[in-house]
Amino acid sequence: MSDVVENDAIKTLGIIIVDHGSRREESNQTLLQIVNSFRDSSPYAIVEPAHMELAEPSIATAYGKCVRQGAVEIVIHPFFLLPGRHWDADIPQLAATAAAQHPQTSYLVTAPLGTHPLMAEVIAERIAECLGHGRGETPDCPLCENTDKCTFRQAAT
Repeated sequence: MSDVVENDAIKTLGIIIVDHGSRREESNQTLLQIVNSFRDSSPYAIVEPAHMELAEPSIATAYGKCVRQGAVEIVIHPFFLLPGRHWDADIPQLAATAAAQHPQTSYLVTAPLGTHPLMAEVIAERIAECLGHGRGETPDCPLCENTDKCTFRQAAT
């Protein structure tokens, strides 16, 4: 019985993954890749991207899309490394404004990524990837593909 209740709860739970937003379309497209990857690997059916500013969709737009798909509870996850003004004030204010348009819903804003213990593993993996590529031992990672980002350089003298 609890699995049925849990499955029903998942069906009415919307997830919004929000980043800062950028004038660079390449950066905004990266968020879409992250959201699609999360959607594909999680049990959540309602997962939407949002940008805090500078690009669409906004938090309000993503919130509305979640509601139209049946969400009554919305979890807003800031795709930020560290807590700061955006996490502490800006995103909660934007979420409250969006939620006011949908009084049948409730929402919460999660902590950002940086305080999670697995971040040390992610950092170590990134360093290993770049060292391998910088030494010519491994191919580019997807973020650095076709760039010279992971290349050793001599310090200017």
